[in-house]
Amino acid sequence: MKTIVIGSGVSGLTAAALLARDGHQVTICEQFGQIGGVTATLWEEGFGWDLGPLMLEGIGPGEPAGEVLAEAGVARRIRLERGERGICFPDFRILPPASYGGPYWRREYLKELFPAEKEGLDRYYRFYDQMMDLVALSNHAERAAGLRAFLLKARLWLAFLRVMQMKNWNAARVMDHFFRDPRLKAIYTVILADFVVPPSLFPGLLVPLVNPETAFDKRIPTRLSPSVTGARPAFHYVIGGCGKLVEALADVVRQHGGDIRTGTRVQKIMVEDGRVTGVRFEDGRCEPAGLVIASGGAHETFFGLVGRDHLPGDFAARVADVPFMESVLMVHVGIDFDPTPYQPLPLCYYYNTYDVEGGIERCRRGEYHEGKDGFLIYIPSLHSPEMAPPGHHAVTVYTIAPNHLSEGTWTQRRDEMADKLLAEAGKVIPGLGERAQVKVILTPHDFRVRTLQEHHSFGGVAPVLGRSGAPHRTPIRGLWFVGAQSESNAGVANSIVGAWRAVRMIRKEGWM
Repeated sequence: MKTIVIGSGVSGLTAAALLARDGHQVTICEQFGQIGGVTATLWEEGFGWDLGPLMLEGIGPGEPAGEVLAEAGVARRIRLERGERGICFPDFRILPPASYGGPYWRREYLKELFPAEKEGLDRYYRFYDQMMDLVALSNHAERAAGLRAFLLKARLWLAFLRVMQMKNWNAARVMDHFFRDPRLKAIYTVILADFVVPPSLFPGLLVPLVNPETAFDKRIPTRLSPSVTGARPAFHYVIGGCGKLVEALADVVRQHGGDIRTGTRVQKIMVEDGRVTGVRFEDGRCEPAGLVIASGGAHETFFGLVGRDHLPGDFAARVADVPFMESVLMVHVGIDFDPTPYQPLPLCYYYNTYDVEGGIERCRRGEYHEGKDGFLIYIPSLHSPEMAPPGHHAVTVYTIAPNHLSEGTWTQRRDEMADKLLAEAGKVIPGLGERAQVKVILTPHDFRVRTLQEHHSFGGVAPVLGRSGAPHRTPIRGLWFVGAQSESNAGVANSIVGAWRAVRMIRKEGWM
């Protein structure tokens, strides 16, 4: 089967690797000059920086994305290290303690900070355990078969009954249910800024899932209860940068006869009588294919490459309703000093506001906070020394940013905004901007060029209550859609697993 994959992000590469191993004749077409999409690693003057995935969930051995990588023959080609993150607010910070305090040390620490909230914290963590067990069961059940699958799904349903009353609650309502202090509520909702989704729109049941305790201490085991089938989420860094994962997937494609073309822009997905027939490139050349896997922007794929005239009305409406995140401003620097006296962990989030709802809404309106509301600092050379010259460190500072500024453009204000962000980060790591030997700036405009999206959605589909991404299976026979704007939802691990799900459906339907 001749198969064309549009886009070389992690989802396109995963689908291509799986299909190439199945015997498909695979060609990947990437419009940018580098493969990997936003999962690539950028190198300059001996420094390496990831473009954003940072600490990845679910890619370890036995985890959902890890299982897919193993099936694709990639897991053994990359090295992983458990990771953890810290969060810092104006009046307190939450970092892993020097002495391990057990899997619920954060709960006990927060009881000390907020003594009036002890009862609410105990109730929240019972809810947290229920959701973590639910996820563990769900992940395990997806790959099970026969009687075991039936039994696991029955247990899954019983577990869901415990939290069913909250299924339509937003995050703000869930926080109000457990806590009173707005600062405590912010601890669990401020991560929603990563998605640029306010608590009033974010699904409440997902709050524990974006705040897993394993993300804050790598010593916490992923299996806490022998009675629960499956492990809780864990987080890993890819040693040497996420580009190593990209390279490993690309190697599998090539080793099985696949072709990867960069600088090759698809202008049209050709459709006849409701069936895909191939693609037409920007230079006018056409290439036939019986199967096309498209990744990247949902609107760009279906309304641009396919065309509304080939789409049923209900499908077009669903694509039009896909909710998007905003973009980011990212500044990479190479420094010649040790940053660990100021930040001991590779990854820390710094928040200067407890007004999560207001800060996110302002960003969605195009108002950029210039780093004053918050940012994160990531130092990949702490876990991967090869990402900087000896005695040096690679540092990334980034924060959410609107696709378009309310005043001026990103092209016009590129250096100004980068300097302002570095100035805020310099309050944490003094000299970060002044002693930068190398500086690379990526604005929302740069990401739009890299991803070929009119509206750059950094993580993909925004997790908004009652809405979802575009389906993997399309109304056009032979055309499938994968990636962070598909129904698999945002993030690297979800994109990997979503690509596997699409390939599983392709296999079941006999596309061989």
